[in-house]
Amino acid sequence: MKLVSYLKEDHAQLAFLVNGILYDSDRLHPDLPVSMTMFLNYWEDVFPIAHSLNRQLNEGNKRLAGTSLEDVEILAPVPHPTSCRDAYAFRQHVLSARRNRKLDMLPEFDQFPVFYFTNHNSVRGPGEILCMEDHFNKLDFELEVAIVICKHGKNIKASEADEYIVGYMIMNDLSARELQMEEMKLNLGPAKGKDFSTATGPVLVTPDELEKYKIPAKENHTGNAYNLNMKCRVNGIQVSEGTMGDMDWTFAEIIERCSYGVQLYPGDIIGSGTVGTGCFLELNGTGKLNNPDYKEQWLQEGDEIEMEVEELGLLKNTIGRDEDDFSILALKKI
Repeated sequence: MKLVSYLKEDHAQLAFLVNGILYDSDRLHPDLPVSMTMFLNYWEDVFPIAHSLNRQLNEGNKRLAGTSLEDVEILAPVPHPTSCRDAYAFRQHVLSARRNRKLDMLPEFDQFPVFYFTNHNSVRGPGEILCMEDHFNKLDFELEVAIVICKHGKNIKASEADEYIVGYMIMNDLSARELQMEEMKLNLGPAKGKDFSTATGPVLVTPDELEKYKIPAKENHTGNAYNLNMKCRVNGIQVSEGTMGDMDWTFAEIIERCSYGVQLYPGDIIGSGTVGTGCFLELNGTGKLNNPDYKEQWLQEGDEIEMEVEELGLLKNTIGRDEDDFSILALKKI
């Protein structure tokens, strides 16, 4: 299934996406919830109904008027997530970023997966992203894939964790690098460098849609892995390309770590972390390492970011500037 949340009469409407047409969940069947939040909370009860209806729509056996994807305002697939974590799953990105700063690779990366919490109230979908003045000090994108949890669980073993994933979506972890680097010198964060916007969407794709892309997990790792091509373009120019298949830590292993001693909830989002070459911080560092005269690139007001992941769609955002000129960088004590 390909699931979309869109704005309908001032509320978030859940719909099935089939051949570019949206079919409202509650119009398909009276037992299907109208919102993604309710859909996830009753996932085990409604999945058989939803799966059967989705198959009928794809086979053309169920005739129902729908709405073109192009005619509505698409929201984040999960408009109100219960939490949002972001992991560090791609070794290539970590290795390159540390090499560019003339640092050795962290041996701990290969020992256990790590993650941080970001602001789940700043998760959004396609469209304009308003940034404050301080965010424009080395504003960056991060090309990622994220999962959404569909069942309550605690101390979930990696061997069982894929059962807790309702689906996959594109994620752009917007980053204000100057804020991030300053605050992380104090060994806390990232916080203000990350909490202003995380873009997701435009669709949430269930695992059954990705079966033909499944590959073995890397040696000594557990869980499902998928070879999905990932790209990012800024103002129409491709700046990044990678594959989800390069994830060293699987989402199953990340779930195992996240759920240790705590409850995961339906609607929790967990990001993969940045794919190799998936941000300007890494690209600029590599460029300057190879050429001292390399000109750094960062996101600017008016820039259009397009992230495209095989089978997961195209997430498009534009960078806008908030009218408020308040600066927290200007408040630093001497």
